[in-house]
Amino acid sequence: MSEQTTIAVETRPAPSRPVPKKLPPWKVLLHNDRVNYMEHVVRTLVEIVRLPQAEATRRTWEAHREGASVVATTHREHAELLVEQLRSKRLTATAEPDGE
Repeated sequence: MSEQTTIAVETRPAPSRPVPKKLPPWKVLLHNDRVNYMEHVVRTLVEIVRLPQAEATRRTWEAHREGASVVATTHREHAELLVEQLRSKRLTATAEPDGE
C-alpha cells in the first residue's frame, strides 16, 4: 500500500476592488452682462457646454432675468475648464461648489 500525502489548501477571499470616490459637484454659473448679444451667448453655450439650442436659450434668458443661471454641474476641474472656455468667448462665468 502506498501512502497518500494530503496537502492543505488555504482559501482566501478574492480581493475587493476599491470603490472610486465620487467627486463633489461644482456648478458653472453664467452671469448676465450688458455686453454680449443673446445670440452669441446661446451659440457659445451650445458650443462649449454642449447644451441643446432650446436649453441654451432658456439658460441665457434666465441669466438675463435673474442675474445668473447654472449652465452645468460637474466636478471641479471640468467646471473650471468650462469657466475658462466661456471667459475666452468674453462671457462672464464663475464656478462654485454645489452645496445641495
